[in-house]
Amino acid sequence: MQKVNVVCVGKIKESFYREAVAEYAKRLSRFVSFTVREIPEGKNLEDEAADILRAVKGYVIALCVEGKKFSSEALAAELKKQYDRGSEVTFVIGSSCGLSQKVKDAADVRLSFSDMTFPHQLMRVILCEQIYRAYMINSGSEYHK
Repeated sequence: MQKVNVVCVGKIKESFYREAVAEYAKRLSRFVSFTVREIPEGKNLEDEAADILRAVKGYVIALCVEGKKFSSEALAAELKKQYDRGSEVTFVIGSSCGLSQKVKDAADVRLSFSDMTFPHQLMRVILCEQIYRAYMINSGSEYHK
C-alpha cells in the first residue's frame, strides 16, 4: 500500500477542520497509508525548514503560491505515476509565513492551488479532499464529475 503523508506547520485549532481532515483520512485508508504530521511553528522559516526537511520522505510536493497549477485529473495522474514507481509521497504545507526557499528547492514539485491566499488550516482540508479525489479518479469512481 502506498504511503501518503502531509507535513504541515502548526496545529489545527478549530474542531470542524480537524473533523474534516479526519474524515478524509478515514476515506483515504482504503487506498493508502495516510498520515498527517504537524511541525511546531518555529521562530523563523529556517527553523521550520530544518524540521520539515527531517520529516519529509519520498517524492515531495511543496504547496506554494508560485508553484504549478494542476487540475484534479493531473494530480491524480501524478499520484498514480508515483504509485507505479513505488514511491512514498509527502505534501508540505508551510506556516502562515510560507515555506523556506530550502524546502521549495528540496521539493520534487511545487504545487499551487490558486493565486489566492487560504488559511493554512483550511488548506489542509482542501489538500486532503484533493488527495482523496485523486484516488477516487484513479479508481474509476463517479465521485469526480
